[in-house]
Amino acid sequence: MSDEPDIVCEGLVRIYTAQGVEVQALQGLDLVVQPGEMVALIGASGSGKSTLLNILSGSDTPSAGRARVAGHDLVAMRGRERLDYRRATVGFVWQQSGRNLLPYLSGRENVAMAQDVAGVIPRRERTERVDALLEQLGVAHVADQRPAQLSGGQKQRVAIAVALANGPRVLLADEPTGELDEATSAEVLAAIEQVNREHGATTLIVTHDVAVAEHVDRTVRIRDGRTSTETLRATHTDESGRTVRVAAEYAVLDRAGRMQLPAEYVSALELRDRVRLSLEPDRIEVRPGGGAPAGAPPASRAQRVETPDAPGDKDAQRAQRAETSHPEQDPRPPASTPDEEDPS
Repeated sequence: MSDEPDIVCEGLVRIYTAQGVEVQALQGLDLVVQPGEMVALIGASGSGKSTLLNILSGSDTPSAGRARVAGHDLVAMRGRERLDYRRATVGFVWQQSGRNLLPYLSGRENVAMAQDVAGVIPRRERTERVDALLEQLGVAHVADQRPAQLSGGQKQRVAIAVALANGPRVLLADEPTGELDEATSAEVLAAIEQVNREHGATTLIVTHDVAVAEHVDRTVRIRDGRTSTETLRATHTDESGRTVRVAAEYAVLDRAGRMQLPAEYVSALELRDRVRLSLEPDRIEVRPGGGAPAGAPPASRAQRVETPDAPGDKDAQRAQRAETSHPEQDPRPPASTPDEEDPS
């Protein structure tokens, strides 16, 4: 397997035009997902999550930037390569399980049809693989039932089996628990974790549900079309022998050195317009910007800049300096100019 990440996005931009108005769904997004990694991408509605997933699935193309998935250049990809990519490289799980399942086929028939359409799995292995997937996902006992006869969790697990039917290298899931209750959501997420672990499929779960993030070791938050923070989780044993799960959140620094400050930090310190940065030996400090630097003279003087004298300006500059230096004195009448002399 190549050392290249399975998902690489650099400066990804997607602009839509509707009724003459341009909308930037992605504004220079960066994202890297390593082979076999399971990552949750979270964000509010309209943050660009679904747009990113559409691009990674091959159903949309970026307006600018770079995007590669499993060695495929999604910007340059055309025609036959795009079709093969969608059939063999990526699997997709929709929020609405009905988009993965045909209502007139049983669960087993849905998975088998996905294999037949992709044409990736050898025929002699297909039946065995269908049964293995359904068994692994805990729905073998309802394999001969149609979607309408299944519970929400069962339908979503069959949908995952359909997405895995072609043995994809990358599994993309769009709000896979969005229509499920908490207990059923946990079951579906556990099934996706098992798939990631046993099949080694690189998995990206897009969701607005922060609870989903607790099931993965890495969470990427997207805001205003760009990745803003990442949370890394790890499990270790403490001094008492108990298993403890710890998490640390980091701001994402892009290639240009930019990062987004968390909204709660900006609000707490009332940051706006501009901020002051100071470099310390081990950190960078961010403070509210405020006005002129401490100790600076009043704005009227601090903002005055001496410039080379222009013809006719010397008298005015002298008068201005005299007035500023001796504000208590009455100003002298201005010197007359040729244009203002009394013609008499």
